[in-house]
Amino acid sequence: MPERPIKIVVIDASPVRSAILEDGLREAGYATVVRIGDHANLLERIYAIDPDVILIGLENPSRDVLEQMFQVSRAVRRPVGMFVDQTDAASIEAAIDAGVSAYVVDGLRKERVRPILETTISRFNAFARLRSELEQARSQLEERKIVDRAKGVLMRSKNIGEEQAYALLRTVAMNEKKKISEIAQAVVTAAELLK
Repeated sequence: MPERPIKIVVIDASPVRSAILEDGLREAGYATVVRIGDHANLLERIYAIDPDVILIGLENPSRDVLEQMFQVSRAVRRPVGMFVDQTDAASIEAAIDAGVSAYVVDGLRKERVRPILETTISRFNAFARLRSELEQARSQLEERKIVDRAKGVLMRSKNIGEEQAYALLRTVAMNEKKKISEIAQAVVTAAELLK
């Protein structure tokens, strides 16, 4: 039984397929399930419902329908699991690129819904952590580049060494209760204005 209620949206035009998903979810203890049976205003409806997880069932998806579902996956930043009856290598690759956490081909059975849902959530969380770590690393790299540029500006303008330039940035940052990268950005911006 889940520790807290999870709101799940099932997107499926087929009442039979969506019933399998809904029954499997309810038997697994997930009671908050909302079904969307058509694709009209899909993103707006999903935003209005604000689900924790999205499960999509597609019998014989056309390229247009798949692309619409991939757009949903990219836009909502939620765990998305897709159940399709038929697929090809290009569709699988597009699903992964779109951020679909689970892409199940010809495997929709009630007893498999819970493990697939749990895998979908776990994979989404793992990728979210990786994305966050990557963004943090990029941010740190950009901050380091700005600090290096600011040290260069200070070294040239004050005729001081690298350690002294860094110490000056650090002292100003501490006095102003700001990050060194913020002070460095101000130095670089000021230097560009004074060129």
